Amino acid sequence: MGIKDGKIHIIGSSVPAGRKEIDVTGKIIAPGFIDIHTHGDSNHLDKPWCFETALYMLKMGVTTIVGGNCGISIPDVEEYFDYIDKHGHPTNYLGFIGHRTLREKAGHDDLYTECSKDEIEKMKEYLRTQLDKGALGVSFGLEYSPGASFEEVVEVIKVLRDYPNSFFSMHFRYDADRAYEGVEEMIQLCRESGVSLQISHINSGICYGRAEECLKLVEKAIADGLDVAADCYPYNAFATKIGSAVFDEGCLARWGVDYDALLVAEGKYEGKRCTPEIFKDLRRNYPDTYIIAFVMNQDEVVRCLKKPFVMIGSDGCIRNGKGHPRGAGTFPRVLGRLVRMEGELDLMEGIKKMTSMPAKRLSLTNKGKMQEGADADIVVFDYNNVLDRATFEKPSDSPIGIEYVLVNGRVAVEKGEIVQPNSGKALRR
Repeated sequence: MGIKDGKIHIIGSSVPAGRKEIDVTGKIIAPGFIDIHTHGDSNHLDKPWCFETALYMLKMGVTTIVGGNCGISIPDVEEYFDYIDKHGHPTNYLGFIGHRTLREKAGHDDLYTECSKDEIEKMKEYLRTQLDKGALGVSFGLEYSPGASFEEVVEVIKVLRDYPNSFFSMHFRYDADRAYEGVEEMIQLCRESGVSLQISHINSGICYGRAEECLKLVEKAIADGLDVAADCYPYNAFATKIGSAVFDEGCLARWGVDYDALLVAEGKYEGKRCTPEIFKDLRRNYPDTYIIAFVMNQDEVVRCLKKPFVMIGSDGCIRNGKGHPRGAGTFPRVLGRLVRMEGELDLMEGIKKMTSMPAKRLSLTNKGKMQEGADADIVVFDYNNVLDRATFEKPSDSPIGIEYVLVNGRVAVEKGEIVQPNSGKALRR
């Protein structure tokens, strides 16, 4: 294979000599992985950790990430895109504008109350400005904004009708015992708006004994002609800030667990399991602390990953080396454990869920495939050794077996180590 000007120039046995040659004998060459659901963006462009998550993604073989998920985004995508245009980025970047961000722009800060008609109009107007600047679509985290009414949400989504190749992503309003109700609402929003739906981290909403019936509901919607897809990460624990509405009263009973199912990922009680006292202290005094909740059924997580409408998304966020191991382990975990060691997924199917599926969803016509003329976003990995090493105790440990990663034709990772951290580009819708 020959690469020129950031593109795959030639594929075949008679490739001219290049300025840099890489021996990939015995390795698998695949399109760079596309992570359709991350929290790898930050408002703090002047902070050294603002692109930290993307650096861990790069070492996993990820060459393109999608940020601004779960309703929480940077307030102005143009500022972020311009920064990347000037300084580069570890990976290519696309971004949603978040529903919660729109609410704040409209002057509505109360997460537990619905917006007025005037506020909804302000949200729609601001969303249009962000879509005009290249935002991918709009994301929702209804569990984080429980006061948002169905009418508010569907009115915001309808703005996307005027923007080809845009869609909305959605974090459930309800999980566990109300998971079916949460899926029904998302599908109804898709149906009434006529806009494509991406269900965010479907496992974190339904894998509490409700996966089978919820997956059938999605399959029926697809059979009825709705454009619905989902993403999933290969872990049975989620992570989010303890001050969010996710941890409001009744959450432990709903999940069928006690306080010790919650692991503190950073800060004052890092590495400790919650007690009632720790939980109360963090909720009151340290609400931005990340908590890992071991609440899902692993067999149901695997069932989700195997569905043909589900692609791989890490939901990753690592700051100062702390967080959930999905931010540094998701893609090699799928390849090394679910594919090679456990045989739950076929290798080609696993790669498809990381490459061509998200590329199609994102309308990235030159990514997610290995053919002449495609963007030279490439990962080279050793199938016999690829494996995640990130753990809940050491969430930022690098994987093994990811040998080389090329971003826009430039070698970004060589023999597992980052050598070029800013080859990525801003991708405007």
